[in-house]
Amino acid sequence: MGPDGLNYYTIKKREPVSQFSIDYQEALNAAQYEVATSLQGPLLVVAGAGSGKTRTLIYRLARLIESGIPPENILLLTFTRKAAQEMLKRAALLMDDRCEKIAGGTFHSVANQILRKHGGLIGLDPSFTILDRPDSEEVIQLLRHTLGLSEKKRRFPKKGTILEMISASRNRNLPLEEIVFSGYEHFSHELESLARLKELYAQYKEQKQLADYDDLLVKWLELMKRFPEVRDQLGRLYKYIMVDEYQDTNVLQSEIVKALAFTHRHLMAVGDDAQSIYSFRGASFQNMFDFSRDFPESRLLTLRENYRSHQKILDLANQVIEQAALKHEKTLTSRKKEGPLPVLVQAPDENLQSRFICQKILELREEGIPLEEIAVLFRSSYHSFDLEVELAKYNIPFQKMGGMKFVETAHIKDVLAYLRVVQNPKDAVGWSRILLLLDGIGVKTGQRIIQILLNAGNLSEGLEQMGQEKEKPLRPLFSLIEAIEPLAPPDQIARVIDYYFPILREKYDDYPKRLKDIEHLKTLSERHRSLDLFLADIMLHPPDENFPVFGPTDPQVGAKMTGEKEDERMVLSTIHSAKGLEWQAVFIIWLLDGKFPSIHSIEKGEELEEERRLFYVAVTRAKEKLFLSYPINIYDHRTGTVLSKPSRFLDSIPPEFLEEWTLVPEEGPASF
Repeated sequence: MGPDGLNYYTIKKREPVSQFSIDYQEALNAAQYEVATSLQGPLLVVAGAGSGKTRTLIYRLARLIESGIPPENILLLTFTRKAAQEMLKRAALLMDDRCEKIAGGTFHSVANQILRKHGGLIGLDPSFTILDRPDSEEVIQLLRHTLGLSEKKRRFPKKGTILEMISASRNRNLPLEEIVFSGYEHFSHELESLARLKELYAQYKEQKQLADYDDLLVKWLELMKRFPEVRDQLGRLYKYIMVDEYQDTNVLQSEIVKALAFTHRHLMAVGDDAQSIYSFRGASFQNMFDFSRDFPESRLLTLRENYRSHQKILDLANQVIEQAALKHEKTLTSRKKEGPLPVLVQAPDENLQSRFICQKILELREEGIPLEEIAVLFRSSYHSFDLEVELAKYNIPFQKMGGMKFVETAHIKDVLAYLRVVQNPKDAVGWSRILLLLDGIGVKTGQRIIQILLNAGNLSEGLEQMGQEKEKPLRPLFSLIEAIEPLAPPDQIARVIDYYFPILREKYDDYPKRLKDIEHLKTLSERHRSLDLFLADIMLHPPDENFPVFGPTDPQVGAKMTGEKEDERMVLSTIHSAKGLEWQAVFIIWLLDGKFPSIHSIEKGEELEEERRLFYVAVTRAKEKLFLSYPINIYDHRTGTVLSKPSRFLDSIPPEFLEEWTLVPEEGPASF
């Protein structure tokens, strides 16, 4: 109360109530915060290795939702379904289950959904069958034979090579002639036949309502170009688009993204040109540099702070990529300043390199680094063969990244073929596979039966037209197909197992193991309501990307070494398979000119630059310890030359960035 007896008051400024439940500034560094809160217009984000890109994307998804954007209007495009699922799950944990309603998936899975709905406009039946690579190769082989190109005396490309040419032509949007002359010059005299084969392949798929992986993208883009109303409808649905790993997109995917964002321009592309290593799949890191041309009003933001490695490893990585001919400028930094220098190891020969690695792995294990936190990376799979032998001698358990894909194994493809002909009776590839499993039916007879089936109105009519000679072996098969048509996928597979088991037992000595694989397939089918959804899912997102190859080990020694975790194994991996992964200790082997970079890329500028980026990716997988090694004076049987020069990628690295070791063999095993 004042001296005049009146009550006084003070004015307190009212703090605005934030509409956001998440403290974005507290959770993110300054650069990440700017990315997460930049919601409008085109935006290119250059995200350095280990810079918290996924975390930033998750917070941006949450920010969009908290800003009032309906989740169904957001599209997240990734290169694996696992990546999309992980981001949406983590975003939901960060905020709430609205994030799970965001449309997320791979380019191919989104294309499949759109084409099932709108594909009729361009002549694609909603029940079309998706071909994987082995299926496509079988079609190529059939057409190759039809054109008389399978003569043994004729040096015509193999089915896999032909498919690579056709796929490269479509993914890069280049004439087949240009693809042939740029990488397959030795087959240029067959250009006319190859062009005819490409044309027949397209016709065959159209007639049989088949689509390979390239078709999903080609036809999605065709749909939007020919029918602008569909493009605009998709643009209204997906008003905010986020594309991950933009450096790995090809020309088709870039065009699709531009078409989707045509009306609203709310597009964010995230990637790192320094980690573009998939040109053999058609990826073009040029898309990263063309973004500002395609979207002149776009902004460029960069994430430089690395949360994976200590600074001494990053200093080496920065030196490696500094020599790149074309790059977005960035220097990776870490708050972890201390750590051991990366080590460069020179070995007299390959075997001593392998023995050194085995001994070092044992030492690291004794220091407390788990085996699964140790990896050996290499340019090509065969580079690890000698090391695999030594690991077995030392009883060090290992897992090699690679192997055959689950859905590409013969027994799984057999079972899926029965389901495919139910889904799409015109699927000649599926029919061929299951007919050839029958006694007395060869390729010619099988093709004749398929033609009768495709011309007939239904299975019963087809059976009648074949006559008595073929009716007996075919009747059980046709009865199976008719019986499983109305069933749900798990019940369909159960009936197929009953029918297929005698064939499985006859074909394979390890049939019990293969039967378990088929039973696993049945379990996977239980989450799907329809056959269409199940087959699309299993083809676009195969489970267990690859079957790992496990190294032999004495169970007692392995158990003793790994303590309580008897399944603990160190990792062998090509660098391509290691992208996106990380380990405490990493070995990069065979850093020898002619091996890494490969001898085929040394004289080719673009390929040599990709090899440099591959080395950069390998270096940035290490968190704490990094070992680079090479043997000297190696005779290469593939080229007939002696390789003795360390990789040219090491030439530009100042000596203060590496600790150099030289291995000197002594008496007794593993003495250096």
